[in-house]
Amino acid sequence: MGIKNNIEFIDQEQEQNEVRVFTIRSLFSGSILTQSRVVKQFPYILFLVGLALIYIGNRFHAERIVRKLSNLQVEVKDLCSEQITTASELMNISRPSEVIKLVNRNNIGLSLPEKPPEMLTKKGKKL
Repeated sequence: MGIKNNIEFIDQEQEQNEVRVFTIRSLFSGSILTQSRVVKQFPYILFLVGLALIYIGNRFHAERIVRKLSNLQVEVKDLCSEQITTASELMNISRPSEVIKLVNRNNIGLSLPEKPPEMLTKKGKKL
């Protein structure tokens, strides 16, 4: 029992020496990392480092998503304007006067009918 008390006394004395020896030199040399109070906090320090890494990774991921979203919004605006332009060109080309001009320009050989279309009937019924 006396030996156990002696060992505890040595540990307390060692901790007191560690408290006294804290200097900038020990910080730069790395000997501060071997002190018992720092070693006791090591799991907590690792936890904090892990949280910091997760936070940094999450930040990069969020920034990447924001950049993609911005690029997609620009692309949607471009495609919307292209769709409007294409629809207006289609409306312009499909007008009867434009169709006649295109047929005459390409010498397809089509002409406008001289008489209107007739309705076909089958024994009194319209088809």
